[in-house]
Amino acid sequence: MLDLVAEITQLKKQKNATILAHYYQEGDIQELADFTGDSLKLARAATQVQTDVIVFCGVHFMAETAKMLNPEKKVLLPDLEAGCSLAESCPADKLARFQEMLRENGRRFQTVTYINSTAAVKALSDWVVTSGNAEEIIRRVPSEFEILFVPDRHLGQYLEEVTGRKMILWNGSCMVHEIFSVGDLLKAKQQLPKARTIAHPECPANIREHSDYVGGTEGM
Repeated sequence: MLDLVAEITQLKKQKNATILAHYYQEGDIQELADFTGDSLKLARAATQVQTDVIVFCGVHFMAETAKMLNPEKKVLLPDLEAGCSLAESCPADKLARFQEMLRENGRRFQTVTYINSTAAVKALSDWVVTSGNAEEIIRRVPSEFEILFVPDRHLGQYLEEVTGRKMILWNGSCMVHEIFSVGDLLKAKQQLPKARTIAHPECPANIREHSDYVGGTEGM
């Protein structure tokens, strides 16, 4: 392992590269990274990078975001198959057709898109948000517009609850959050009565309602 770390360190210097790693990565990867964080923190960190190359240890949409913020830099994704089920649940062509249908029906709306989406979907959006700043942005959207929130319906439902703003919700979700079992959660809480439960707002409502804290990755 020490030899591997030394080799990576040497390659970083040789290629003039900076490593960004999401909190979801294993500890060994985070220890090697120059920056760690959630999607928002890493997007901001990407704008501070001075090297020619960014190595993004995350999923596809995160590397795309880093490239959009640094068009002159080379952004490398170590695993090109590192996809996101949530991003894949909202294809850009399908979203464009739905937006056109809303316009044909005379609906005035703005599209607020969770950052866990492709670059093509972001290009169809008025706002791009993270779990950490979504509530603030929802409150900023002028009241004369409806809000089309894509792609995560669970995050959208949570934002409706905390802001009181009814929205048009895209029927997308993250498979990882979908598989959480409320039965397993209640059993664990019974076994550990003094434990506190924290949940990401991408979790379904039945998980959030049994949690002591709901917040974005950085907040958790």
